[in-house]
Order: sequence, then structure tokens, then C-alpha cells
Amino acid sequence: MSNPSWQPWQSGQGDSQRAQDVPQSGQDVPRRPWQQAGLPQPWPGGSPPVQGFGQSWQGQTAPSMLASHADRERAVDVLRAGYGEGRLEKEEFDRRVARAYAARTVGELALLVADLPQGPVPVHQAAPHVPATFLPVPPPTNGKAVGSLVCGILTFFTAGITGLPAVILGHSARSEIQRTGERGEGFAMTGLVLGWLSVAGWALIITILIAAALASA
Repeated sequence: MSNPSWQPWQSGQGDSQRAQDVPQSGQDVPRRPWQQAGLPQPWPGGSPPVQGFGQSWQGQTAPSMLASHADRERAVDVLRAGYGEGRLEKEEFDRRVARAYAARTVGELALLVADLPQGPVPVHQAAPHVPATFLPVPPPTNGKAVGSLVCGILTFFTAGITGLPAVILGHSARSEIQRTGERGEGFAMTGLVLGWLSVAGWALIITILIAAALASA
């Protein structure tokens, strides 16, 4: 009777137990329930798939397939990765490597690496916090653009007297912004619009007054 808790990397009684489990010549091999006549097999080919091995770097390989040198090297690579990550102790690592090189089938290699990740484990790290000292400093706002906006708003309270300064400051601010890359383009444009409206209003009023004077004369 075999020991179900035996693993391929355990030395000692594992070899003798495996030797006892192999049927001798002339003995009947016990049949599984699904191998009886008329019953479907739970997996094609009669051999159960090995989970964790053969799926990441070996494909759907039957565990009874004889292992090649490349299969052993791949299993040893997985063991080395597990040892480097601190998942295996040195003594256990040495035992598993020895068993891997002595393994005859893919199923034995599968058991050696079944409890180890067989690929890079994704590590999700949050973006590091950057101190404000190392962040880029935003460009300052152009002072003439702010002045143009203020003069444009004051046109409603000064009967348009500040319209002309708003226009002058707005054009000057746009020139400086294009040259220096400062902020305030919106302020300058708002001051220009309000300023030109004020200037246009005063020009219309003066035109009407002159026309009225000429008509009365």
C-alpha cells in the first residue's frame, strides 16, 4: 500500500514505496471505476491532467510522458526562482533539484514545482509621491493681462473711460505672453473685447453728436 503523503523530493521510503506500487509480471493491474466497460472516462487519454505543471511552459502534456533534458532544466529554473524569492530553504532546494535531474516523467517534475509560481508574479505598486519641491513650477500670470481685464471691467462703471487702457494693455500682454510663455491669454482677450466695445461705443456717440451738430447748423 502506497503512502499518499509521499512527495518526489522526499528521500527514504519513497523509492521503496514506488517500487512496491509497480505491478510485477503476471499480476493484474487494478482497473479504475471509469475504466469499466461502458463508462466514459473523466479525461481523454486515460491520464488525469497535472495542475500547475505543463500549463505555463509545457502545454497540455500527459504526466506519464518521459521528461526531456529541457523539461528538467525548466523545472530547475522554477526551483531556482522560488529559492531566490525565499520560498524554499537551501536544504529543500538541493533535494528538489536532485530529484528534478533524476525524474523520469513529466508528472514527477510537476509535483516538484506544484507549490511554486511558474512565472513572474505581478507586483502592483502605487505611483511614488513626488514632493512639491521637485514638481515643475507653473509659469506666472502676465501682469498686463490682469490689468487689461480690470480696465475692461471698469468700463461699465467709468462710462468707458478705461476702455482705451484696456486695449493697450491687452495687446502688450499678448505680445509678452507669446514671447515668455506666461499665462493670462484669456485675461488679455477679455480686456481687449471689453476695451474695444467701449472705444466703439464712444466713437459711435461722438459720431452721432457731430452729425447732430452739423444738422442743427
